[in-house]
Amino acid sequence: MAAALAVVFRTQSDIEANVVRGLLEARGIQSLLSSALSHAIFPLGIDGLGEVRLSVRADQADLARQVIDDFRTDAGDGTAGWDEACAALEQRLGYEFRDKALLEHALTHRSRAHEDASGGVADNESMEFLGDAVLDLIIADRLFHEFPDYDEGRKSKAKALLVAAPSLAKLGAALGLGQHLLLGRGEERSGGRQKPSLIADAYEAVVAAIYLDGGLPAAEGFIDRQFRGALAELRAGRSVAGLVGDHKSALQEWLQARGRPLPEYRVAATYGPDHRKTFAVDLRVGEETVARAEGPTKKAAEQGAAAQALEQLAAEAAGPPAAGERSG
Repeated sequence: MAAALAVVFRTQSDIEANVVRGLLEARGIQSLLSSALSHAIFPLGIDGLGEVRLSVRADQADLARQVIDDFRTDAGDGTAGWDEACAALEQRLGYEFRDKALLEHALTHRSRAHEDASGGVADNESMEFLGDAVLDLIIADRLFHEFPDYDEGRKSKAKALLVAAPSLAKLGAALGLGQHLLLGRGEERSGGRQKPSLIADAYEAVVAAIYLDGGLPAAEGFIDRQFRGALAELRAGRSVAGLVGDHKSALQEWLQARGRPLPEYRVAATYGPDHRKTFAVDLRVGEETVARAEGPTKKAAEQGAAAQALEQLAAEAAGPPAAGERSG
């Protein structure tokens, strides 16, 4: 005889339901998601069908409700699970969405959509297509205006490397996109959160989400922040083939070539819950603190600080622009 089930949580958000589901499973409480508009029980979220219900075995219901209540108390309100995850990612992106659903859509892998029997969950593949086009346009514009001495072939090669999957995967990993992906169970079990291809695809989709939410200026701002380190490496004379390398190595090479002290990275602060910490890292060259950056890991924060430092030091070494030069 099947065990009786009790509904312990209701929400309109697929992400919030899965946050709470993960919280329960971490305590050894198995749960099922279902829709208020369907008699079927689904293994994953079912956006598009109205209210989503989270059910557990009746004999575990009291414990499950206590776990959820404790989480709400710690978080401050019942929606803080999704709100906190969204806010943390928005902080890393440097962009706050007016329509949070666009960000959710950008993070939804096809494995999640395929496992949803309702057909109400859309994957991010169309957004990848749009994000790829937006990236191509803005990077081509920057190369055209900032590197007039490059011939067409050199510009094309630089653009291809800048927007190649390995480059986007590294940028996406530094933002912590993997931990926010909405995956199907099979993809989750196979380590999808760490797959560079999935992270690169999600990165393109996030670019599209920002473009759709805030228009071209918002997308330009995000892409300029993300690629400033790589463009600084180009301005500093680094080979195009090295663009997909890491910023820490690029900065070390730049400093060594000029007889400067090697960079030193120090963790200045950490904050956030243990499962979603943010690290702030200071980068020093000699006695001077040159840059500070934040990231979901110390490595990501160090990479961000190195990118900032490289851009700043290269600009200082180049001196003020001559009269008549393009300034920005």
